[in-house]
Amino acid sequence: MDVRLETKRLLLRPLTLEDTATVARLAAVREIAATTLSIPHPCSETDARTWIEKHTLQEDPPKKIVFAITTRAGGELIGTMGLGEINYEHCQAEMGFWIGVDWWGKGYATEAGQALVRFGFEELKLNRIYAHYMVKNPASGRVLEKIGMKREGLLRQRVRKWGVFEDVVLLAMLKDDFQTSL
Repeated sequence: MDVRLETKRLLLRPLTLEDTATVARLAAVREIAATTLSIPHPCSETDARTWIEKHTLQEDPPKKIVFAITTRAGGELIGTMGLGEINYEHCQAEMGFWIGVDWWGKGYATEAGQALVRFGFEELKLNRIYAHYMVKNPASGRVLEKIGMKREGLLRQRVRKWGVFEDVVLLAMLKDDFQTSL
């Protein structure tokens, strides 16, 4: 699926194997791996390539769509964002993302997230987009709230990361919430 989403400062485009070195460099930072489930630490180029290949498999219809988040000005890859677990029967999907540390606190995740939920509701015809974040990563929670997601609950010790069970917060946005925010 060759979809591209544009915002004022960003272009969300399909990941490619040419992104391997940059993904490895950005994801190799411990702060990224510590709050994501699918990124190892340290993250080698082989790990990054495997991760990209896993997230670019083509299914019809797609069960996941992952974008490289790049700057419009220079085309620099700064993170990734996507929808996974796409369920067409129940019209829902899970949102996930990570942004390179050098770009934290600049509103890029919020800007990309707004474009992604618009795509999910308008193009994929979803009714519900949900996301999880580890309690130890409140910045991700703030991003999800800024794009309009509402907290649905706390999942105690939901995931295990590096041998430690972590509490996870569940948030979601409904198509009605999205339409009201327009």
